[in-house]
Amino acid sequence: MVSINRHILRIILMLSYIAVIALVIFGVSSLYSYLNTGADRSSMLHTEIKKVDQYLPKIVWAPLNNEGRPMDEQTLNTIENDYLDAWYVKHMAYKTNKTNGIDDYYTESARENIFNIIEHNTTKNITIEGTTLEHHPILEFFSEDGQLVVITDKDVIEYKRLYENENIVLETKEKSTYKIILLLEDGFWRIRHIIKKETQNYSEDTVAVSNKTITIKGINYYPQATPWNMFGNAFNTDIISKDLKLIKEAGLNSIRIFVPYVDFGKANVDAKKTEKLIQVLDLAEAQELKVVVTLFDFYGDYSVLDWTLNQRHAETIVTALKKHNALLAWDIKNEPNLDFESRGQQQVLAWLDYMADLVKSIDRKHPVTIGWSDAKSAILLKDKLDLITFHYYEDLNDLEKTYENLKLEIPKKPIIITEFGMSSYKGFWNPFGNSESKQASYHKQAQSIFSKNEMSFMSWTLYDFTKIPKEVVGRLPWHKRVQEHFGFINQKGETKPAFEYISKQ
Repeated sequence: MVSINRHILRIILMLSYIAVIALVIFGVSSLYSYLNTGADRSSMLHTEIKKVDQYLPKIVWAPLNNEGRPMDEQTLNTIENDYLDAWYVKHMAYKTNKTNGIDDYYTESARENIFNIIEHNTTKNITIEGTTLEHHPILEFFSEDGQLVVITDKDVIEYKRLYENENIVLETKEKSTYKIILLLEDGFWRIRHIIKKETQNYSEDTVAVSNKTITIKGINYYPQATPWNMFGNAFNTDIISKDLKLIKEAGLNSIRIFVPYVDFGKANVDAKKTEKLIQVLDLAEAQELKVVVTLFDFYGDYSVLDWTLNQRHAETIVTALKKHNALLAWDIKNEPNLDFESRGQQQVLAWLDYMADLVKSIDRKHPVTIGWSDAKSAILLKDKLDLITFHYYEDLNDLEKTYENLKLEIPKKPIIITEFGMSSYKGFWNPFGNSESKQASYHKQAQSIFSKNEMSFMSWTLYDFTKIPKEVVGRLPWHKRVQEHFGFINQKGETKPAFEYISKQ
C-alpha cells in the first residue's frame, strides 16, 4: 500500500513538473512572437483613429505623373490613410488642446508648430473646431528609396469655428492649397512639412433652381404599421402602393417621406435601404405623385468633426435619387430649430448652410428647403433655400396673418406649410382633448384658408398609429396617445370625418 502511494506521488510530481515546463515554454514563445511581429498602428496610437466612424472627407487624387519612383496603388492607399489620419489628429488636438496622437503622425520638427499653437490657445482659453471636407492631392515626387513623398493638396475645403472663453468669435470656410512632405518612419507615413501656399474665402458655386410657382397638395406619409420605420424589415411595396393609390384618389398630388440617418447607415449608406427608397419613388411615380425627401431624420449632433460623415451620407442618397422623375424637392432636416437650445443656434445653422450647399452641388435641378417647426424660424437661411417651408400647429385663426407676414419678408420664393394637423385623441390621458368631429372642423377650416390664399400644404398624417417609437415623443403616455391620433384614417382602417377635408374642396 505504501509502495502504491509513493508511485502515485511520483506521477503527480512528474505531471506537475511537465505542466510548469509547458507554461514556461508557452510564455517564452509568446514573448518571442510579440517581439518579432510588425508594429500595429492601432495598438501604438495614443488615440485610436477610426476614420470609417469619425472622419471621411472627400479625396480625389490627380492622375499619377510624379517624378522619381513609380507609385503603386497599395502604397498610395497607405499614404492617403496616414495623411488623412494626420489631419484628423490635428483637428482633435486643436479642439481639446491636447497633444494625443500628434507624435504618431508628425515628425519632431512638424510637431513644434502644433505644440506652440496648442500652448498659446490653452493660455488664452481658445479652442478650434475644424474639419476638412474635400482634398484634391497631386503626387509631385516619390523618392527612389521609397521613404519620402511630396504632395500638393489643392482646393482643400476647410471649415473652422474658433471659440474664446467658450464663445464663438470666428467662423470661416476656406479653400486652401498646401504643400506637404511626408517621411516613412517605422513603417508609417508622418508629415515632415506642411505649408499653406494660398487661401481664400469659400462659397459654393451652384446653379440657382428655377423658382417657378409650385402648387402642392400633399401629406406626410408612413405606412400605418411601421411609422418612423418605413424602410425596415417589414417594408412592403404592396401596402405602400395601396396607400399611395388612396392618397392620389383623395385629390392629393404629393407626399413627404423621411430618411433616418442612423438607420440608413450614416456614412456607409445601406444599399438595400437605398433600393427601398427608390422603390417608394417608383410607386409614387406610378400614381403620378411627387415626393419631398427629408434627409437626416433622427440626426442631432451637428459637430464639425461629424460633417465628413454627413457629407458621405448625403452624397450617396442625393446621387441615387436626383434623376428620379418623382422627386420634387430635398428637405435637409426636419425641425432643426428645435435643436437650437441643446446644440446652439449658430452651430445648427452652420451645418444646415453647408448641407444645403452640398445637396445643390450634387443636384442642380431640384429645389432645397428646410422643414422649420414654426413660421418664425422660416426666415432663417432664406437666401440659401429655394423653397420656404414651415410647420403650423397653432391657432388657425392666426394662420392668414402669419402667412401674409412671411410673404412680405420673403416675396420671391414659394412658401409651403409642410406639416399641420390636429389629434383626435380624447381619453384617459387627455380628457380635454379634441373629438373626431372637432378634428374634421379643423381641417375644413384649414382647407378654406388654403383655397382663399392659394396656399400649398402637406398635412400630418394619413393614418392613426398604434405604436409610436419613444425617440419621437418620449415614453410619457399622454404624449404618445395624442401623437397616435393625427391621422385621417383610424387604427381600424376606417376613414374618420376629417377625411372629407383631406384636400381642397
